[in-house]
Amino acid sequence: PGSCQCSGSSVINLAVLSGCAIIVRGQPRGGPPPERQINLSNIRAGNLARRAAATQPDAKDTPDEPWAFPAREFLRKKLIGKEVCFTIENKTPQGREYGMIYLGKDTNGENIAESLVAEGLATRREGMRANNPEQNRLAECEEQAKAAKKGMWSEGNGSHTIRDLKYTIENPRHFVDSHHQKPVNAIIEHVRDGSVVRALLLPDYYLVTVMLSGIKCPTFRREADGSETPEPFAAEAKFFTESRLLQRDVQIILESCHNQNILGTILHPNGNITELLLKEGFARCVDWSIAVYTRGAEKLRAAERFAKERRLRIWRDYVAPTANLDQKDKQFVAKVMQVLNADAIVVKLNSGDYKTIHLSSIRPPRLEGENTQDKNKKLRPLYDIPYMFEAREFLRKKLIGKKVNVTVDYIRPASPATDTVPAFSERTCATVTIGGINIAEALVSKGLATVIRYRQDDDQRSSHYDELLAAEARAIKNGKGLHSKKEVPIHRVADISGDTQKAKQFLPFLQRAGRSEAVVEYVFSGSRLKLYLPKETCLITFLLAGIECPRGARNLPGLVQEGEPFSEEATLFTKELVLQREVEVEVESMDKAGNFIGWLHIDGANLSVLLVEHALSKVHFTAERSAYYKSLLSAEEAAKQKKEKVWAHYEEQPVEESMPVLEEKERSASYKPVFVTEITDDLHFYVQDVETGTQLEKLMENMRNDIASHPPVEGSYAPRRGEFCIAKFVDGEWYRARVEKVESPAKVHVFYIDYGNREILPSTRLGTLPPAFSTRVLPAQATEYAFAFIQVPQDEDARTDAVDSVVRDIQNTQCLLNVEHLSAGCPHVTLQFADSKGDVGLGLVKEGLVMVEVRKEKQFQKVITEYLNAQESAKSARLNLWRYGDFRADDADEFGYSR
Repeated sequence: PGSCQCSGSSVINLAVLSGCAIIVRGQPRGGPPPERQINLSNIRAGNLARRAAATQPDAKDTPDEPWAFPAREFLRKKLIGKEVCFTIENKTPQGREYGMIYLGKDTNGENIAESLVAEGLATRREGMRANNPEQNRLAECEEQAKAAKKGMWSEGNGSHTIRDLKYTIENPRHFVDSHHQKPVNAIIEHVRDGSVVRALLLPDYYLVTVMLSGIKCPTFRREADGSETPEPFAAEAKFFTESRLLQRDVQIILESCHNQNILGTILHPNGNITELLLKEGFARCVDWSIAVYTRGAEKLRAAERFAKERRLRIWRDYVAPTANLDQKDKQFVAKVMQVLNADAIVVKLNSGDYKTIHLSSIRPPRLEGENTQDKNKKLRPLYDIPYMFEAREFLRKKLIGKKVNVTVDYIRPASPATDTVPAFSERTCATVTIGGINIAEALVSKGLATVIRYRQDDDQRSSHYDELLAAEARAIKNGKGLHSKKEVPIHRVADISGDTQKAKQFLPFLQRAGRSEAVVEYVFSGSRLKLYLPKETCLITFLLAGIECPRGARNLPGLVQEGEPFSEEATLFTKELVLQREVEVEVESMDKAGNFIGWLHIDGANLSVLLVEHALSKVHFTAERSAYYKSLLSAEEAAKQKKEKVWAHYEEQPVEESMPVLEEKERSASYKPVFVTEITDDLHFYVQDVETGTQLEKLMENMRNDIASHPPVEGSYAPRRGEFCIAKFVDGEWYRARVEKVESPAKVHVFYIDYGNREILPSTRLGTLPPAFSTRVLPAQATEYAFAFIQVPQDEDARTDAVDSVVRDIQNTQCLLNVEHLSAGCPHVTLQFADSKGDVGLGLVKEGLVMVEVRKEKQFQKVITEYLNAQESAKSARLNLWRYGDFRADDADEFGYSR
């Protein structure tokens, strides 16, 4: 007893080396605590198996002695992680310590040596015959075990307790796959560092090295002299894993293999050590093995992010790639205005500013090898680099004009040019999503981009890097896009812009096509664009017809010509509206430089009209001949009234001089003969000019003869909205028409352009309009007008009465027409009966079928007075609208009428 040194309590947590050797450890204080090996005095348990040293070729593996493993397991289950108390009884010159171990805080606890002997898992050492209470108790325990035939005292030689240990695996890949990622029971035998352990797989006793999938802890570097140098936090990480897992019963999910090492995830009832190590800042994610981690790579990245944000341990000096950005600059919603190439877009922020965003961690398609490009030919990346066009089109169709969510991942600093790489300006790299879909991931999964590989410690990468890698693996496996073994798609795109010869050959073809589909590739100015025509696979320069747009600044040799006012605004307006959008164009002519001139429609709206409407262009006299002249004029009229932008100084025109002239000469009345062909439900009407009537008759006759000799093949014509065609009316004759809407092949809405009526026909009653009879040969003959000075009733029945009266009086008759004023939609006119010269509109007022629209202009006062007098007499006679008196009194607004 004099030699007894009781060391108080300690936590067993390192290991039970065998049935009679245990390592104890103190409580941790500011780092891993010291360890101490205690050998149990006076007893002997069997030796566990040992593997032959690799340095001694002749040495053989030593197997377990009988009952050695059960003894170790008995102690492991009893002691690991428990508090114990030990006494040291003697110490050899080599420093081996022999003593007693008790379960609990003091020597009153269970004596471990006695328990082992009592279970028949250890024997008393020979020669220990001293007559003291400890020895006597051990002798008693041994006798009891023998009597009960326990452990080694049972019958047989104990060979069934010897493990068939397997130190190597024949085919590691097959071994991993055969477990189908089902948890395997195991005991952790040794911890090499925080993320690498030796495990005994049960029940087959494979002793394997397991590396934790997806992470790496700091390690102990082996120096030349055989010593080990720990990296920062290596000892702490090792202790973290050891104190939780060493000699614990765990389950391991085998996920992959790396030579003889298994990659896997260790699950303990208290959690997943992989995630815990990351969360505590003891480990970092590694790309090469995170791909095999089966329990959700995003959880590992999130755990790592948690530690980084708190700068725990290995991240103590960590600075986030977007640390110096405001939250509003890190995450925002923006509208996509342009797709630059397969990995960059231009977005418009809520502030109205534009920003270029690069998609994080992906690389667009590029030319491989040196000699892929003909030296004499200028490289056009969009068409000449395989899959670049497909990638751009994918992004354009998905994103243009749409709102996207942008999460900035990192800012790539500007880099100067080197011999091989051009200079790069600073880039904002982000993850862009739309409707929950990560656009970069979608591109990669279609094989239209590849994923950039980084150094392990490079943090400048996508926040969804693992999903990008997985998407790339799928694309490679399925042979998509860039990974395909098929022939590369080739885009032979002819650039006609500025090539007068080519343009001349191409012009008649485009004129005949009517409306052609196009994609706006570039906007030079408000009215000058570069278009890609997918059907014709060519690029053209296109100028908007009918308008005069402010000219932009130009660099001429020797001087810089300043832009006209509002030229930049006009360019921006056109860019925002049509850049990279799908549009329809009608080509009318070309200029001497080989640029095509015509009309461009976006979502049914005419861009020339929109520019005029927004006071960014004026109407050009060349528009007079076009079908859009009226819309352009009314748009210009409205813009002038607002006195904005190009009309800001509008009043500088000598308005004063012109006004009295108007007053003096009253209103201009130059009536021309017209033929009324159609009256609409809202009391507008279509007329033909009597003077050109003979031309129309001639054209019709020639057209019908032409059709009779080459009748259209029934069903061969596929109508498209906005196209001119021929249609067979109920009278069995063919007329010129325009397709207004295609509901289905059986229901096509057409407008007869020379008569103004509409009809729904099956496509079998339509055909292609022969070029000789197009609107270029003779413009559409039906022109739409509305009555001046009258208000059409809103009540449906009252309106029908008025329309019926007009139909009865003037449809299909010749009248005289005078334009009174222009208005949005169509010009307002007065009509007179050809014979009596009576005013048709005034007649409607007299009948009480319509009301008067009072106008303030001086020149109209005389007519308005006449109309108001007629209205008063209709009221007095209680005709039609007035049969219940003046319904417009105080509550006029409720009826929707206004004086």
